[in-house]
Amino acid sequence: MKQEYFVVVVAHSLRGRLRRIHIPHQAVYSILALALLGCFSAFGFVASYARMAWKVAQYNSLSQEADRLRAGYQNLQKVVNQKNDQLASLELNAKEVAMAYGIPQKLEGPADLSAEGKLVPTFAESLEDYNFLRNANLLAMQSHHSLGFQTNSTPNLWPVEGNLTGSFGTRTDPLSGEGSEFHFGVDISAPVGTPVRAAADGVVTFAAMEGGYGRLIQIDHGAGISTRYGHLSKFFVFAGQEVRRGELIGAAGASGRVTAPHLHYEVRNGGTPVNPYRYLVNAAVYHEATHKDFPF
Repeated sequence: MKQEYFVVVVAHSLRGRLRRIHIPHQAVYSILALALLGCFSAFGFVASYARMAWKVAQYNSLSQEADRLRAGYQNLQKVVNQKNDQLASLELNAKEVAMAYGIPQKLEGPADLSAEGKLVPTFAESLEDYNFLRNANLLAMQSHHSLGFQTNSTPNLWPVEGNLTGSFGTRTDPLSGEGSEFHFGVDISAPVGTPVRAAADGVVTFAAMEGGYGRLIQIDHGAGISTRYGHLSKFFVFAGQEVRRGELIGAAGASGRVTAPHLHYEVRNGGTPVNPYRYLVNAAVYHEATHKDFPF
């Protein structure tokens, strides 16, 4: 039995001669099978590449989302820290008002809670302990700083001559112009080199670079009161030095996180920032050197 085959007739374009080519059926079928296999292989390669590209795009998208969430978490954490400081400041102000006007502290809660017995210590006992510790602190400072030191311990002097350009409390970020932050002090406009003076008698507890504050000086005035002077260009005092009200301690500048030269001024009570404006509103401006009663 003869083998079945296909006949392909080929004609020469110039000579007109015909030529017949015999192609077996098996060869044709083999070529078709190989072509089909090649199509499947190419399709599989394309599908695998597309799947890999989709996974890479998904990974990049998830990575960007993770970065966005991380940045959002950091912003929320910053806001929480600012709100905690603000709450501590408000609580301190509330306590000062309560003590100043003798507002009684009432025990709130279920009636049966009061029946369990009085809470220890009571508000009066806590106030008595506070006064005792404050007096003890004053006596200790008077013993350590004899010869009349701490006669002007209340910050009642403008540390620098200028205008208020930034207030205490929540404000828009001055550098980015977006979001909000809690400003722990006030900003007083002052050209670079303007003399900065101590707002009250005290002891310098810090005089160095401090992050966004730039060159920062902190003075302890006793009784839990301290002041801070930031963004300075020069130091004229050192940590541990005793200073008097109106004494030159530094020069205004633009160190740290600022947009223009000025003095950042803070007042803290027990480490909690309070609004310096209530001290500045009735404060004097330095005009001449304060008499020094130090023995040196």
